Amino acid sequence: MASVHSSAVIAPQAELAPDVEVGPFVVIGPHVRIGAGTRIMAHAVIDGHTTIGEHCEIFPMASLGQKTQDLKFTGGTCYLRIGHHNVFREFVTINTATNDGDATEIGDHNLIMAYCHIAHKCVIGNHVIMSNLATLAGDVTIEDHAILGGMAGVHQFCRIGQMAMVGACTKIVQDIVPFCIADGNPAASVGLNLVKLKRMGMDDTTVTAIKEAYRLIFRQQLKAREAVVRIRAELAACPPALQMADFIDRSERGIVR
Repeated sequence: MASVHSSAVIAPQAELAPDVEVGPFVVIGPHVRIGAGTRIMAHAVIDGHTTIGEHCEIFPMASLGQKTQDLKFTGGTCYLRIGHHNVFREFVTINTATNDGDATEIGDHNLIMAYCHIAHKCVIGNHVIMSNLATLAGDVTIEDHAILGGMAGVHQFCRIGQMAMVGACTKIVQDIVPFCIADGNPAASVGLNLVKLKRMGMDDTTVTAIKEAYRLIFRQQLKAREAVVRIRAELAACPPALQMADFIDRSERGIVR
C-alpha cells in the first residue's frame, strides 16, 4: 500500500504505485498515475491527465497538471507527462497542453526550483536545471543539460539548446544555440559554456572545434545561414559543431546573437 496521510484527498480512479508517499493535504485527481518511489509533500496538487514517473520529489504547494492558461483552449483531453528522478520544488506550476491530444513533456533527472512555471506544450529534456522563478511560456523546448538562471523568462516557441546557459533575469525571445551562454535584456550571446563542456567530458579537439563554430556564428559578421554553410564545410568531423549548425537551420524565431 502507498503511504498516504489521512488528510490527503485522492480520487479513487488515481493510480499510485505501492510505495508512493503522499503527505498531508495533498490533492490528486482521477486521471493521475504516479510511479514507484515518488514522494509528494504537503499541500501539493496533481490533477489533469498527468503521468509522473519513478522516484520524483514534489515539494509543498507545487501544482502539476492543471488546465492550460492559453485562451485558445477549446476543450479536449490534454496531457502532462513527467519522467523519472525529477525534483519540483515549492510552488512550481506546470500546465497541460492546449490542443486535444497534445502534451507538456518533461524528461528525467531535472531540477525545477521554487516558483518556476512551465506552460502548455513545453518540452523539457533531461538533466535540465531551472533556477528559482524561471518561467517558460507555451511551446518552449529546453534541450538536455541546459541551465536557466533565476527569474529568466522565455518567450513562447523559443528553444534553448543542449548545454546552453541562460543568465539570471535574462529575457529570451529567440533561440539559444547549444553550448552557448546568453545573458542580459535584451539577451546577447556572451560566450561558450566551457565549464559544462569540460564536465561532460568533451576532449580538447572537440572543444576547439566548438570554439571555431562559435567564432563563425558570432564573431565573423556572417549571416546565420552563411555561418551554417562554413561550419558544415570546415568542421564536418565534429558532431557537436554540426549540431550547432543544424540547430540554427531549424530555428523559426532566429537565434540570440
